[in-house]
Amino acid sequence: MSYDNICKFLAESFSTEVATWLLGERISLFKLEPTELSVEPIRADSLILLEAEDLILHVEFQTGPDAEMPLRMLDYRVRLLRRSPQKVVRQFVIYLRKTTSLLVYQTRLELEALQYEFNVVRLWEQTLDPLLVSPGLLPFAVLGQTSDPEAILTQVAQRLSTIENRTEQSNLMAASGILAGLILDQETIKQKLRQEIMRESPFYQAILTEGRQEGRQEGRQEGVLSLVLRSLTRKFKHISSELEAQISQLPLPALENLGEDMVDFNNLDDLLNWLATYQR
Repeated sequence: MSYDNICKFLAESFSTEVATWLLGERISLFKLEPTELSVEPIRADSLILLEAEDLILHVEFQTGPDAEMPLRMLDYRVRLLRRSPQKVVRQFVIYLRKTTSLLVYQTRLELEALQYEFNVVRLWEQTLDPLLVSPGLLPFAVLGQTSDPEAILTQVAQRLSTIENRTEQSNLMAASGILAGLILDQETIKQKLRQEIMRESPFYQAILTEGRQEGRQEGRQEGVLSLVLRSLTRKFKHISSELEAQISQLPLPALENLGEDMVDFNNLDDLLNWLATYQR
């Protein structure tokens, strides 16, 4: 499951709480659209930008290590410099799931004379008090510094039950349940959190809908891939494992085109030429 949308929802809906936690001061921020950075490509699904009068807060949530993170953070910093040269930019990478990889300790990039630094937060090292005090940070608490995440999820559930705004309560309940899935099994989560409240969340329903759509897309891709590979095997008697792996990496539209174009193939060279043309 991708956790980008969950973290993005929390950071944008509770921006003041997130800023207070990360920056140590209470600042009112508003959303800055990634499209304002213009240059492509950009990972808009994971990019969180919050802006104040003299400051931009850039946050990236990561479930696991990413060797390209230092370069990506530098890339975004340069884009922000072009857009708002007068503003201070604070950048944070927040790693959600505990790992022993040294990549999550990278906070700088050195390129010849260039030295660039950014902030890293390893959530499993964070004390729980700030996460348990602010409603918008409660979903992250179970991933914090604790030897008993089940007990922390119980505390989170108790605090969520005191939130009077039903929509806010259901959204935070849903976010808590999904993030808890990084370290706890679903049966434990169901025991701790009220499922009927989670299902009331528009945010949760949107995630379920997205998941069903992705599932249907994946199912269709698998079906088309299977058909293409069977047809190629019948046509050429044998397809090498390397060639099969290469075809398996094609996106659905390309697979559909290959299924139509293979009718005109006379030999494997035609297939190889088709793949080479597509990759260009």
